[in-house]
Amino acid sequence: MSDEQDTGIPLDELDAPEGFTEGSDEPHGAQSAADLEAVFDVPVRISAVLGHSKMHVSDLLKLASGTVLELDRKVGEAIDIYVNDRLVARGEVVLVEDKLGVTMTEIIKTDR
Repeated sequence: MSDEQDTGIPLDELDAPEGFTEGSDEPHGAQSAADLEAVFDVPVRISAVLGHSKMHVSDLLKLASGTVLELDRKVGEAIDIYVNDRLVARGEVVLVEDKLGVTMTEIIKTDR
């Protein structure tokens, strides 16, 4: 994690990117989704972090299946969503059919 100050922005308060108009998926400039096609296949690593825990290696080696590991987060607290090791959002864990998923509830704005 970096020393940058992160500012959370609720999703419903986000402004459309420059060049986009409300209610439209298309920009009013010359750029379109076809212009971005070159980056559609670029792989990114997405991580949803539920929490952290510190322990000695000797304790780590003693863990067995079914062991409960205490994390630094409370039940219901937002989880962190990272893209390529950069915090980009916070969200909630959801159950979709028989799989776990993540719903983004807040986009993190960082100053570069």
